[in-house]
Amino acid sequence: MSLTGTSFFYTLIALAVVALVLPFALWSRIRGPRLLRVVGRALMLVFAQVTAVALVFVLVNNQNNLYDNWADLLGTGNHVQQAADLGADGTGGIALHRLPKVRQTFKEASGPGMHAAGGVKVTQLEGRVSGVNAEVYVWLPPQYHEPAYRHRRFPVVELLPGFPGSAKAWFGSLHVHEQLLPLMRSGRVAPFILVAPRTNLLAGVDTGCANIPGTVNADSWLSLDVPKMVMDNFRADRAPAGWGVAGYSAGAHCATRLAVAHPDRYRAAVSLSGYNDPIGERNSLTAQSPALRRANNPYLMLKDARTPPQIALYLSGQPHDGYEAALALAQTAKAPTTVHVVYIPKSAGGHTMALWRPQMIPSFRWLTEQMGQSRVALRLTPPAPSSADSKRAELASGTASRATAAGKR
Repeated sequence: MSLTGTSFFYTLIALAVVALVLPFALWSRIRGPRLLRVVGRALMLVFAQVTAVALVFVLVNNQNNLYDNWADLLGTGNHVQQAADLGADGTGGIALHRLPKVRQTFKEASGPGMHAAGGVKVTQLEGRVSGVNAEVYVWLPPQYHEPAYRHRRFPVVELLPGFPGSAKAWFGSLHVHEQLLPLMRSGRVAPFILVAPRTNLLAGVDTGCANIPGTVNADSWLSLDVPKMVMDNFRADRAPAGWGVAGYSAGAHCATRLAVAHPDRYRAAVSLSGYNDPIGERNSLTAQSPALRRANNPYLMLKDARTPPQIALYLSGQPHDGYEAALALAQTAKAPTTVHVVYIPKSAGGHTMALWRPQMIPSFRWLTEQMGQSRVALRLTPPAPSSADSKRAELASGTASRATAAGKR
């Protein structure tokens, strides 16, 4: 029975009801020695507590998409088939343009939010370079199947979850496709292909989206294997200017790191509540040694770069949760690197999906501008939102506190 499935959820509800009714029905009817009666009543109480805790856990998990399946939850999942030393560029000397095309079969993805806004598709990809075998979710913009766009290649944004976290969270919890669909139709946001690959590749640890020989080649999986698959199966832009990467929490760290490391593969990155030092995630593999921490710290990568990368960074955060890290990057960045820092007030909420959900629209409007996609978008004037609906979005996007942010810089 699937951890995130409807049948498991309803089964837990039924068990919780039974656990509540049992003490009322049987408490005084248990017969036998005193010890037997005590044990029987204790078991009923334990059963009630276990079912209640399990139900709450499933509710939270379904809301935040923390674990996809039982293997993720129990720490038995491993999606790494091999982890060869692929060198500094992560290719292992493989001429990528000479690799045969990757032909994938896609099916409709299941789960909350996966059927909305035209539906999300999923495929199981075996990375030829990285040695990773895992699922990748793809959502196509409304223009993709329109005759007027049949010869157009579309820009792409890779979406990275936090840790623990499921790639489904971008669709099931953040509702990114549902939020962007009307804006893409009206021309306020470019018609991006959204790609969410699995980042939880090893049991119980965060890969830091890095290549660690002998352990995992997460960087090559995300920056080489997944983009090649997308370009081979869809009308996706092939130039770095047409590729962006976005993430929240640990995924935000990954997004920034990938863009800084590979300006030849990505033009822009969105970081929501991210960090620079890998030790920001205590279970990160890249925090296990001083050398790995330094090599995978975007701040130090920018600071030590001989040639500043031609990338644009959108960094949002709250005090002590991403904001200071964002300012550090802004202060060390040199042209042509650009950094846009968004201050999020504490009143907007904490480190949760509720904080990041309202940031989808402003961050993707920024991506539209920075990736040169304004010419693709129609730039139609949007309808004015109601004040009731916009207040939360203003707080979470930082637009309600720009003066405060400027003052803190």
